Parts: sequence; C-alpha cells; structure tokens
Amino acid sequence: MAGQPLNQPAEIPAELDRWNWGAFFLNWIWGIGNSTFIALLALIPVVNIIMIIVLGARGSRWAWQNRAWRDAEQFRKTQRNWAIAGLAVWVVGIGGCATMVGSIPYVLKGSDAYLMTMDRLRADDRVKAALGDDLTDSFWVGGHLNVDANGAGDAQFGIPVHGARGKGTAYSTAVRTAGTWSLRLLVVRVEGTDAPIVLINEDHVPIPNAAIGI
Repeated sequence: MAGQPLNQPAEIPAELDRWNWGAFFLNWIWGIGNSTFIALLALIPVVNIIMIIVLGARGSRWAWQNRAWRDAEQFRKTQRNWAIAGLAVWVVGIGGCATMVGSIPYVLKGSDAYLMTMDRLRADDRVKAALGDDLTDSFWVGGHLNVDANGAGDAQFGIPVHGARGKGTAYSTAVRTAGTWSLRLLVVRVEGTDAPIVLINEDHVPIPNAAIGI
C-alpha cells in the first residue's frame, strides 16, 4: 500500500529493542531527527532528568514506530550514528568544562594581585619561621579576580601553602585603583596553631577562619 511504513509491523524486533545511547545523549535533538516528539519534554526543567532516562530505555522502540525504515540494518546503522554523535558531543562538552575549570588557577596565579600576595608571604620572617624558607602554593586555589574597563578591580584569594616546617592557608584581599594593586588583608593560618599570622589588615576586618568561598 502506498505510504505504508517499511518497518511494519510496528512492534520492534527483539534484537533492536535495546538501550538507545543517541536518545539518551542528544534527547530532544534525537527526537526531532527520529520523529519522536515526546522527546521535547527533555526541554522542561526537572522533567528532563526523568525524560532522558526514559528516552534511553524506550527510544529504540519509539524510533522504530515513528519513522519508516528500509530494514533492520538501516535502523541499526542510523541509531549507531546517533549514539556516536551523542557521545562526541558529551566528550567535547565535558572536556571543555574540565579545561575551563582547570584554567581558573592559572588565571588567578597569573594576576599581579596573586603574585604580590605570594611575594609578601615569602618575604615575611614570621611566615618563614612557621612554614619554612621554601614556601610554595598548591595548584588549586580559591577566590575571585575582577578588573573593569576603568582599571579598577578587586581580588580575594584562599591559598593553600606549605613549606619544610609546616602548611597552612593564606587569605588575602586586594583592591586595584588606577591600574595599581594594593593589599588590604593578608593573613596566614598555620595548621596546628590557633593564632593567625596577620601580615596586613588595613580595614580591621575579622580574620577568616575557613577558606574564602567566592
């Protein structure tokens, strides 16, 4: 009969009724490409969490029913291509996020405010006595750095530091005016010691007790 789908009967063969990775990874995009428009529910917040799992479980069955397929091999190849495309998108997306997160310490550490902080720490005799002359920072640091078009800005850091004699965390706050950074707060809390080493506290703010969450 003219116009009758070539994949009749509508019941999917058992060997094709399996988890659909293309539907799981690409959800609504896969749905449009496979005439399975229920997949558009994946655009709705909260519902999408459930929907992507449902699509993975039932996607093959819905795609078989909603599109005309020449034979099982065409269906299998098409769904495999969707799965490969979906995996590629996720790998690129996750890789991009990981790269972005991993680049944050480099951005912070390359700033003048951060370099000024580390120079001041390494020059302080009290810090040397507590942590050692070979003071160094860890790769992961917390904080934020803001600079606007007018040259003003601010920065806050929570820096894990260590040396031959001990380790601790340095907390600093800096402001940038007319292109020049100045430290407003610089404190080191040494592990195993209650009293902090206060190098600078220009604004007389409370001394941080934990890592700066910014």
